Amino acid sequence: MSLLERAASTAPGTARSAARRRRSALAFGALLLAVPLVAVLDLAAGRALSVGEAWRAFTGGAVDLTARHLVWEVRLPRALVALGAGAALGLAGLILQAAMRNPLAAPEVTGVTPGAVFGAVAATGAGLADWASPVAVVVSAVAGGCGGAGLLWLMTGRTRSDPAQMAVHGVLVSAALSGLTAVTLLAAPGELGSVVQWMVGTTEARTWQHWNLLWPWVLFWGAAACLTAGPLMLLRCGEQVAEAAGLVPARTRGLALLCAVALTAGAVASVGALGFVGLVVPHAALALFGADLRLALPGAALAGAVAVCGADAAAQLASRAATAWGAEHLSVPVGAVTTCVGAAVLLSVARRHAVQP
Repeated sequence: MSLLERAASTAPGTARSAARRRRSALAFGALLLAVPLVAVLDLAAGRALSVGEAWRAFTGGAVDLTARHLVWEVRLPRALVALGAGAALGLAGLILQAAMRNPLAAPEVTGVTPGAVFGAVAATGAGLADWASPVAVVVSAVAGGCGGAGLLWLMTGRTRSDPAQMAVHGVLVSAALSGLTAVTLLAAPGELGSVVQWMVGTTEARTWQHWNLLWPWVLFWGAAACLTAGPLMLLRCGEQVAEAAGLVPARTRGLALLCAVALTAGAVASVGALGFVGLVVPHAALALFGADLRLALPGAALAGAVAVCGADAAAQLASRAATAWGAEHLSVPVGAVTTCVGAAVLLSVARRHAVQP
């Protein structure tokens, strides 16, 4: 048995039976089918067009130019950005949990998401969005996310190999960056409306420029993240086993965390802070594919894409329902949906474990 097979077989919750392999194949097939389904639902869920009009505009049917513009220039890039950001957050969350050996590790508590939000808010408050939108804001958000991760890396020092200590320092760094974001809001209160979207998370007004900036970033760092699957599985067997296989544990963990930081920063730069995606999606991927990261990492990317795009469709349907009730100006952000659903899932899991003997 190879070292990777040993790592997969000794990882908790991984079954080596044919039933597990069939289950993983079915899960992959279901997620691959769900991706285009939720994308089509997202295209049809918005306001201003009926489902039939949206479908005819998408397929080239007889519709006016306004309907075609709404579908191809507004809704389609929005759906693609939701898919890309969800895939990035799903991958980043699973990499963080595996590298830090902490099932509660998430981008929100490792300084990455708060740093990216601070970068986007600072760029918006400085007026950079007015002359270089969205490039300047995206670049600032990526720089802020990397800066937050770098600050955490400096604070942990020699204790960065301790997952518990790194998690504690991550909470402190996230709190400090959130405070800086609040100070920026006080300094530029006129930008409150455009800044809230980065703090809550939204796909509103996403264009092809956002998508063209996002997809190469996610593709590169996503591929790099998947390449860390084998080394991270070896680390689960123990650092001595990893060193015997020729790995340097600190370097392997650092490269994995770099991938997670880059993916999170890119996602937050595109859609803002989407709560609970990077925490809940990795657990769903592990439940579906087991602890073999060679399967779980691509599965987490697909699950994250489905989760965020599906949440965006639900947000648009909620906004559409609000319009029917007379609240034409109410727009439900996708971050509100992911936060509510994620909190409900975590509460359900916590209560189930609490009642177990």
